[in-house]
Amino acid sequence: MAEEEWRSTVAVAEMAVEADPGVGEVVRSRRVTSVFQPLVHLASRQVAGYECLSRGPAGSPLESPLALFEAAGPAGLTGELDWVCRAAGLARVLASAPHPSLTWFVNAEPSQLTAPCPADLRPVLARAEGHLSVVVEMTERAVDFDPAALLAAAQRARANGWGVALDDVGAAPRSLALLPFLQPDVVKLDMTLVQGRNQAEVATISNAVRAYAESTGAVVLAEGIEDERMLATALALGATYGQGWYFGRPGTLPDQLPGTERPFPLAQRVDTDAGMTPFEIGAAARRPGTADKALLLPNSLHLERQALSGGEALVLLATFQEGRHLTTATCARYEQLAARNVFTAALATGVAGRTTPGVRVVDLPPGDPLAAEWDVVVVGPHFAGALLARDRGDDGPDRERRFDYVITHDRALVLRAARSMLRWVNGAT
Repeated sequence: MAEEEWRSTVAVAEMAVEADPGVGEVVRSRRVTSVFQPLVHLASRQVAGYECLSRGPAGSPLESPLALFEAAGPAGLTGELDWVCRAAGLARVLASAPHPSLTWFVNAEPSQLTAPCPADLRPVLARAEGHLSVVVEMTERAVDFDPAALLAAAQRARANGWGVALDDVGAAPRSLALLPFLQPDVVKLDMTLVQGRNQAEVATISNAVRAYAESTGAVVLAEGIEDERMLATALALGATYGQGWYFGRPGTLPDQLPGTERPFPLAQRVDTDAGMTPFEIGAAARRPGTADKALLLPNSLHLERQALSGGEALVLLATFQEGRHLTTATCARYEQLAARNVFTAALATGVAGRTTPGVRVVDLPPGDPLAAEWDVVVVGPHFAGALLARDRGDDGPDRERRFDYVITHDRALVLRAARSMLRWVNGAT
C-alpha cells in the first residue's frame, strides 16, 4: 500500500466513525498515527535515526499507546494492532524519502511477532524491508522474563531483514541474563540509569552491558537524556547513542531527512548451529570424554548449585532423557531453582501434562534426538557452564550407564548450546 493509499484509507475511516471509537474500530479502520523521536550519536550530536511511536485517534481515550494496547489485549487484537502500528510508522517514513544511512526503530510485542501480518499491510512492510534500515525494539518486561519467546521473536524479526534492540535493559537486573540469548544489535538502557538510580545497581548493570557489548560489537543507547548531566552519565555508562527530550521530543518528521556520518553499525547475526543438539555443538568444538552416570552426576549437581547460590540471576536449561528421571526430589529442587533464577526449563519424554511451579516442562516426542542427551546448561551475565552428554545406550544399572560428554565453561560455546536447547522449548510453545 502506497503512502497516498494509506492516508486515503485512514481519512475515509475517520469520517465513518464516532469521535471516541472502540479499539476494534481503531484497529479495523487503521486509525493509528505515528510520531518520531530522534536517536543521536552522542559524540557528534548527529541524528542517526528515529524511533517510531504510535498514537491512537487524537483526543480520544485511546490516544496513548498504553491505553490502546491495554484495550486491545482483552479484545484479542494485540497482534493485529502491533502490525498496524509498525505499518503506519514505516509508511510515513517511506513517504519522506529518507537518506538510506538513517535507521528506523519500531516497537513490537515479542509474543505477537509470530502473528500473521494482515494482507493489506504486507506491501508496506515489504517495501520497508527493501528500502529502510529497520530495528525492532522488544522489552523483556513484555514476555515475563521468557528468553524462549524473546529468541523466537528475534528470529522472526531477523528473517524479515530487521535488526533487534532490547529495550528497558536494567529496569530489573534480572533482565541482564537475557542479553546473550536475544543477541540484540542495540541495547537500550532504561532511563532510570541516567536519571539518578542507586549507583551500586547502576554499576552492576553497566558492567554487564559493557561486557556484552565488547564481546559482540552491540551498540549501547541510553534513553531518557534530558540535560547535560544526564548526557555525561550516559557516556560514563558506555552509551554511544542516546535519545530523550534533550535532543528532541516525539513529533512529526522534519521536511528534510539528510544522511548521517554515524549510522548504527548493525551486525549480521548468522546461525551456524541450526538443527544441532547441545551435545553435537559441544562435541564439534571439544573432544568428548566417556564416563558413567555416577561420575558425571556431581558435575550436574555443581552446575545446579551455581544456579542456586550464585550472586546473579541465571538461566538454567536441563534435559532428563525420560520422565522417570524427573523424580519428586528433582522436581522439588528445580522448583527451588526456578524461584531464584530468570528462567528454568526441563525437557524429557513422557512428561506431557506434568507441571512444576516456575519450571517450563517440555515433553519431547519419542525418538527425538534430544531425548538421548543429558544436558545441564547454566548462563548468567557473567557465569556460564555446561555439561553436555549423550547416552551410549548401555544396559545394566542406571548409575553405570555410560555417556560421551563435554564439560565446558567457554562462554561462547555454552551460549551456543543454550540457544540450541531453547529451539526445542520454542517448538513446544
